[in-house]
Amino acid sequence: MKSLHIGYIPDLDKADITTASEILERNGTKAAIESQNWAKDFPYKPIAYFHMARSKEAVFIKFFVFCNALRAIYSHDQEPVYEDSCVEFFCKPVESAKYTNFEFNCIGTCSASRRKGRNEEVEPFSVAEMKSIERFPSIVPQPFEEIKGNFEWELTVKIPFKLMGIDPNDLPEKMLGNFYKCADGTESPHYLSWNPIQTEKPDFHRPEFFGELFLR
Repeated sequence: MKSLHIGYIPDLDKADITTASEILERNGTKAAIESQNWAKDFPYKPIAYFHMARSKEAVFIKFFVFCNALRAIYSHDQEPVYEDSCVEFFCKPVESAKYTNFEFNCIGTCSASRRKGRNEEVEPFSVAEMKSIERFPSIVPQPFEEIKGNFEWELTVKIPFKLMGIDPNDLPEKMLGNFYKCADGTESPHYLSWNPIQTEKPDFHRPEFFGELFLR
């Protein structure tokens, strides 16, 4: 099981999302999304990594992706953005039976919910909760069909602890989670993770394969 430390950066407490993006790149914990769990069936492997840190109230993640195709047809929250060029963060409190999934396409459209499993007790976040998830994409947030070429894109997000089922005034020592890169609906679908997943077929909804994310 992999682990990383999500450091507290005081400047993030008052930073807007664009400033937070710069802070993360300078001082955030860096890790790669490079476990190619199903390489035989899905050989394409883009380069993906992230920088991560926290404020008192939220987690901040800046994703970086280098790829040879790009797609973002979904522009409304709670649409199936995993079909587009997508990065994801799943997490849960250590003792919780439920986890939360935060999925973002390259223009910042988000799908998020609380759930017990892929199709078990799924509770999509409300409109108000979705608005509390701040996003700063490097790509103009307008939908487009798949295009080919060499692309580099970034996405910075701010996710309140309370959406993860964590009390920001009483942070635990750690939570569990995983980070993903996928693009199910493209000509080169791929399924990369930070912590390895040991299943026969691609399946990100497997909290038993989450790594440790230390908060203190």
